[in-house]
Amino acid sequence: MTDTIASDVLVDWIDRFGGAVTEQRDWLTELDSAIGDADHGANMARGMTAVAERLRAGAPATADDLLKTVGMTLVSSVGGASGPLYGTFFLRMAASAGPVTELDADGLAAALRAGFDGVVARGKAEAGDKTMYDAMAPAVDALDAAVAAAQDLPTAVRAAADAAAAGRDATEPLVARKGRASYLGERSAGHLDPGAASAAILFDTLAAAIADRS
Repeated sequence: MTDTIASDVLVDWIDRFGGAVTEQRDWLTELDSAIGDADHGANMARGMTAVAERLRAGAPATADDLLKTVGMTLVSSVGGASGPLYGTFFLRMAASAGPVTELDADGLAAALRAGFDGVVARGKAEAGDKTMYDAMAPAVDALDAAVAAAQDLPTAVRAAADAAAAGRDATEPLVARKGRASYLGERSAGHLDPGAASAAILFDTLAAAIADRS
């Protein structure tokens, strides 16, 4: 078992994430139709399809170039808030990862934390606002804790994915304080946040990609 992942695992992750959001596009849109613009699923699927097309033409060899390509493609092809937020996530990951062909547990955790910090800086969200923050924050916290405890990488990333799923589920009773959902006030309670849902998919597909290469 290795505690490093090569760039091809990152490519596999991006491919899995794109496949999952496309497969669950209708569900994500259904969630967004309850409290948003009813376009999150369609926007994410369109953006990740554009990413797949870019990578089919030739995936960059280094982690930073790969993640930067993903981020720039999402910024240019996804409408609404999703494009800038997910684009920033991958761009900040790229800057943290650097021109390497593999990442160890510490490097991956640092890159994901940098991506999350980028989302926070752009979206200005906090815990309990009923946004993707509520899935991402517990995920990166869980990953940091698992890595600090010297857990193997597949176990650590699975802990992050499980924390993201729990964070997603915890958005259901919340009253939205950010974005279009906040306009609904109390009526936003009782619905999962679509951004938290797609963020949980992001971490779940990362865990699956790493587990399959271990």
